[in-house]
Amino acid sequence: MGSFEIYGGKQLRGEIVPQGAKNEALQIICATLLTGEKVVIENIPVIRDVMKLIDLLEGFGVEVERLEDHRYSFCARDINLDLLYDDSFRTRIAQLRGSVMIVGPLLARFGKAAIPRPGGDKIGRRRLDTHFVGLEKLGARFHYDADNSFYEIEGKELRGCDMLLDEASVTGTANILMAAVLAKGKTTIYNAACEPYLQQLCHMLNRMGANISGIGSNLLTVHGVEGLKGCSHRMLPDMIEIGSFIAMAAMTRSEVLIKDVAYERLGIIPEVFRKLGVVVERRDDDLFIPSQDSYTVDTYIDGSILTVSDAPWPGFSPDLLSVIIVLATQARGSVLVHQKMFESRLFFVDKLIDMGAQIILCDPHRATVIGLDRKYPLKPLEMTSPDIRAGVALLIAALSAEGKSIIHNIEQIDRGYQFIDDRLRQLGAQIKRL
Repeated sequence: MGSFEIYGGKQLRGEIVPQGAKNEALQIICATLLTGEKVVIENIPVIRDVMKLIDLLEGFGVEVERLEDHRYSFCARDINLDLLYDDSFRTRIAQLRGSVMIVGPLLARFGKAAIPRPGGDKIGRRRLDTHFVGLEKLGARFHYDADNSFYEIEGKELRGCDMLLDEASVTGTANILMAAVLAKGKTTIYNAACEPYLQQLCHMLNRMGANISGIGSNLLTVHGVEGLKGCSHRMLPDMIEIGSFIAMAAMTRSEVLIKDVAYERLGIIPEVFRKLGVVVERRDDDLFIPSQDSYTVDTYIDGSILTVSDAPWPGFSPDLLSVIIVLATQARGSVLVHQKMFESRLFFVDKLIDMGAQIILCDPHRATVIGLDRKYPLKPLEMTSPDIRAGVALLIAALSAEGKSIIHNIEQIDRGYQFIDDRLRQLGAQIKRL
C-alpha cells in the first residue's frame, strides 16, 4: 500500500492541464468492442482504472497499440468470449467497476455476455438492475447466479422497443445505448442520462455509423444499424479534476491557471464554487483562480443556509461533493451538503473532524460544515484514503494544513488522478510518494 507524505501550508502557483475524463474513457473504450475495425482514441488518462480496462480488453484479444502519450488505437477483430468463464480472468473483471460496460457491446455484437459483480469504490449500494432490465427489454434473457455473484445475459437478435429507465444511470444508459445501436428497429430510451460524457459516447457511435438522435436530452432515439465501422475520437477534459483544482487553489490561497477546460461543457460547476465565495475567472477556455485570503459563502434570499446537493446532469456531480466539504471548512459561513446518491460517501468526514474541521454529520446523506474563515486552520494528520473522491479531498486538506500529513492507500487516488504528485510538485507543492 503506497502513501503520500505532504508538507502543507504552502501557496502554489502556475498552470495545470486537466487529464482526459475518467468516466468518459471507461465508456468510450468499451464501445470499441462494437466493431472489428480500428478505433483511435485521444486524450486517454493514464490512471489505474483506465489502464486496467485496456489490459482487460487486450486479454479478450483486442489489438491495442499505444500511438503516443494518451493516444491509443483499438481493433476488436477477434474476441475470445470463452475467457468470460475463466476464473482468473473473472477475478480481473471483478476488480473494476467500469467493466460492467462491456456487457452492452458484447451482447449487441456477439449475442451474449457475462460478468462477475464489478468492484469499485465502497460508497454504498450501486445496483445494476437498470442495466439488465433495459437489455431484457431489447429481447435478451438474463440469469443471475447469486451463489457466485455472476451475471449472464444472452440475446441472439435484439429488437428495438420503448423503455423508461427507473433511474437516469450514466453507465446504465451507456450499456443500453451500446446494445440498441445494433438492435433491429427503433429504440427510445426515456429518462436517459445526458451527461457530457454520455453525449460524447453518442457522437462517437454516430461517427461509427450509428443513428442516435436526442443527444443532450433525456430522451434518446436509436435506429438500429447492421454494423459499425472505425473512427477517431478525442475525449473531454475531466470536469471532476477541474473542480478539484479549483478547490485546491482556494484552500491553499494559491494562484492557479487551469488550462483547456472545455468551459461550455462544465455546466454549473464553476457557479457552485462561486456560491462558496471562490473567484473563478474564465479566460477563453481556461479558468484562472486568483489567490484569496478569504471566501464567503452565499446564503439564499431569505438568509437561510446554502445547500449544495448532487443531481443528474445538468445538476451538480456527486463526485465533487467531497471536495466541496473540504473547501467549506475554511470558508466564512456554513453549508449543508446533501449527498443523495450514495449512503457511504460522507463517512470520510471523521478524518476532517480529526484535523479540526467543524462538521456535523447529520445522517449518512447530509453533513453541515461550519466555516470559520481560516481562524482554525486544519491540522496535519496521518490518514487513509477510502475511495477516489474522498482521497483527493483529503489530499487537498493535507495541502492546506501546515506541517506533515501522511495519506495511505493512495492507490485509490491513482485510480482517478494521473501522476497527481508530479503535477502538484510543478505547482510548488511539497509532496512525496513513499
